[in-house]
Amino acid sequence: MAGRQIMKNGELISELFRLPVRNIEEIAPGTALILAPHPDDESLGCGGFIAEAVARGSPPVVVIVSDGSGSHPASREWPEERLTQQREKEAREAARILGLPPERLYFLGLRDTAVPTEGPEFRITVDRLAELALHYDCNTLLVPWRHDPHCDHEAVWLMGKVLKAMLPHLRLLAYPVWGLTLPSDGVLDQPFPAGWRLDIGAHLATKRHAVEAHESQRGLVIQDDPDGFVMPENLLEKIIQTYEIYLLS
Repeated sequence: MAGRQIMKNGELISELFRLPVRNIEEIAPGTALILAPHPDDESLGCGGFIAEAVARGSPPVVVIVSDGSGSHPASREWPEERLTQQREKEAREAARILGLPPERLYFLGLRDTAVPTEGPEFRITVDRLAELALHYDCNTLLVPWRHDPHCDHEAVWLMGKVLKAMLPHLRLLAYPVWGLTLPSDGVLDQPFPAGWRLDIGAHLATKRHAVEAHESQRGLVIQDDPDGFVMPENLLEKIIQTYEIYLLS
């Protein structure tokens, strides 16, 4: 099956979990540059990939694009600066758990929920990403799925598209995070999914441990914002599985 067709979200997501299984060298040859919109997306979307790449001797370069400061806007005990520091600390711990060398983890510090999609800041960011891709001789670029329902995920996907146009040798792949929780009866206008699944069974416990390192996002740190973000169980059920999904984008 190929081309565009109307599929309900539930059917589409089911197809994602039926994509062929390939090893990491086939999915993402060489060194990968992973763009994560927020501190935690690297573990949620690509934790198994990171651990497997490290185990194979090709550690990726991971870039956290936003500062993560928007998860608990009503907290007085955790103003933006303190929350940003906490989320960076958590991301560094998650990367350590996954085995990623600390010098391969970068934080761009763009404002959470305001990652640009155009303009000077957008161009400066893409140029910086291009420098990293060239410096580390990256062959593959991993970005969020364009249908993840979050403005920062869409912005980082767009950065990936522009970076791919600048560096055509990069294989561009998309990993779903929040897209896996889309309402099953909705409809997306998109081609029939093409891509692969990566078996991360050997790293599943490590990935779970890395996700758990993001304590502020699990409701374990910030107590004075009852409406603040907490990772929902339906997301974790979809994410903590034996396979990760990488789509041709």
